[in-house]
Amino acid sequence: MIIMATNILDRLRGGVTTASAAATQALARELGEVLPPDYTIALHGELGSGKTTFVAGLASAWGIAGPVTSPTFNLFTIHKGDRMLVHLDAYRLRSARDMDALMIEDFLRSPWCVAVEWPENIAEWLPENALRIELADVGRGKRTLRLR
Repeated sequence: MIIMATNILDRLRGGVTTASAAATQALARELGEVLPPDYTIALHGELGSGKTTFVAGLASAWGIAGPVTSPTFNLFTIHKGDRMLVHLDAYRLRSARDMDALMIEDFLRSPWCVAVEWPENIAEWLPENALRIELADVGRGKRTLRLR
């Protein structure tokens, strides 16, 4: 069960439109500041919807320096700061069974967060309490984010 400031959750439940990448990162940073330790976030959305930009905002909340880029080709990237962030791109995975080979659980040291792009490809692997956020490109650099 998530116990965190309801303001950010209430706003995300109602849907938030951001006007820039910086605003999307600021929203993610706000969530990151109240997200409980050892948590999974499932980021749903098409290519270009702002998923990686959102993860960069989470990284910023936890003092993670350096660029956050899509881990499409290496499947996941581990970032360390105040919290360990595992950024997983499941686009090329076929099922939750593929997760066993990645051995992500072996890398997790509390506090951690796993941020998953294309979570529908590994739906059975995700914990029931994963926070699910839908992102969409609505044109002119704007994105909508909604908590499912």
